[in-house]
Amino acid sequence: MPAAAQDVYGLRRERAVLVTPEGDLLDYIPADGSVRAARDRQGRQVYIDSWGNLIATVMPAERYFARYGTRDYRRDRYRPVEGYPETSRDYFPPAPDEYGDDLTTGSVPDFRSREPGAVDRAELPAPLPGDGYSDSEQLPDSWGGEDMASLPDGSMNSEMVPGPRFPTATPIGKKTSAEVTALQVFLDREGFSPGVIDGRKGSNVTKAIEAWQLATGQTLDPNDTDWILEQLHLNGGMPFTTYEITAADAAGPYVASIPEDYAHKAALPALSYTSTVEMLAERFHMDEAYLKEMNPGVDFTIPGTLVKVINVGQPKKAKVAKILADKARKQLLAYDETGALIAAYPASIGSADTPSPSGTVTVERIAFNPNYTYNPKINFQQGENNKVLTLQPGPNGPVGTIWIALSKPTYGIHGTPEPSKIGKTQSHGCIRLTNWDATELAKMTSQGVTVEFVD
Repeated sequence: MPAAAQDVYGLRRERAVLVTPEGDLLDYIPADGSVRAARDRQGRQVYIDSWGNLIATVMPAERYFARYGTRDYRRDRYRPVEGYPETSRDYFPPAPDEYGDDLTTGSVPDFRSREPGAVDRAELPAPLPGDGYSDSEQLPDSWGGEDMASLPDGSMNSEMVPGPRFPTATPIGKKTSAEVTALQVFLDREGFSPGVIDGRKGSNVTKAIEAWQLATGQTLDPNDTDWILEQLHLNGGMPFTTYEITAADAAGPYVASIPEDYAHKAALPALSYTSTVEMLAERFHMDEAYLKEMNPGVDFTIPGTLVKVINVGQPKKAKVAKILADKARKQLLAYDETGALIAAYPASIGSADTPSPSGTVTVERIAFNPNYTYNPKINFQQGENNKVLTLQPGPNGPVGTIWIALSKPTYGIHGTPEPSKIGKTQSHGCIRLTNWDATELAKMTSQGVTVEFVD
């Protein structure tokens, strides 16, 4: 980090950012004396090079994230910022120059060669039959497959488990989608998942805030965007970044569509992604519609295309000793051996017709990229299928990319082919998470971990 970078951190503490003439966020100033601070004719603090060229302007963070521009308090209306489209629904801040590039060269490093702390969710690749699934496992019929609900039996402790009391979250006020995105990215990096990042406030975001407050003992003001930006800068960089679509990304393999009928699903060589958009959205924890909204008119099938994505940071790393599935909150909570809450994920947990159990079970086994066995004798009935079927691995499989088997037969914690519905819909009895949340949890969990269901 250049020595003069401290100047920028100081500005951040004063709730301001450096914005280049092109609208990009500047993360540091060269320490070689080639750039100096000055005042322009309007009295604003600016940075110019030795030739007098404008490098950056000091701007309040509120303005950087403003809807349609900045607020003109004298006329009580918004006026557009020069160079920003007034007709757009919202302005998505450009990706910051977070790589430490030399400003005099304008070079852009390869995304894939970034240092630790950068985004690279290569853990969920598009599935290839016989390739990339060295850890694939066949789920035995006794595990039952997707969301099998049955009456409690002697395999679990049916004693009621009390749930924690959560500090009430401050309501989110009128915020732009970019500001809400910054909040979602902050929570995601902290290990308190808001589910898919979509720039929208909702119950999953509120639950994540409350879990973060319970874990830290602090109060999070979701309306203090300046504080959120400062935390992001200190932990992985700003919420938006860019990604260059590779030839492998464009090639897939992909399937044209995922059929509803399980017999047709079983005929596919892999339950792969259906498009580059779906693959990228999952890699960067995004809602597909939001990814396309952030990149209007972009063809995601062309290698070399630069797209704007979410800078999600690195997966949380810790050792989980206990998992609590709160059915009322539709949230899964993970604790370490000291009893400290270390992660939380929105979840779909059972339904009125096919409820999840109550009481305590343990983790029996963890399968990454599992096959899926459908058995109508012990599973729910799907369509007209009355025979045992084996579905191949893939992110669009019934249990997604993860199956965490529980000591209660036929029950488990698993991924999903529809991440945008997590925490908003019901399941057939198991615990559904997004594929990336399920992967993060699985890598922190081991056999014997206690799982408690809270009513």
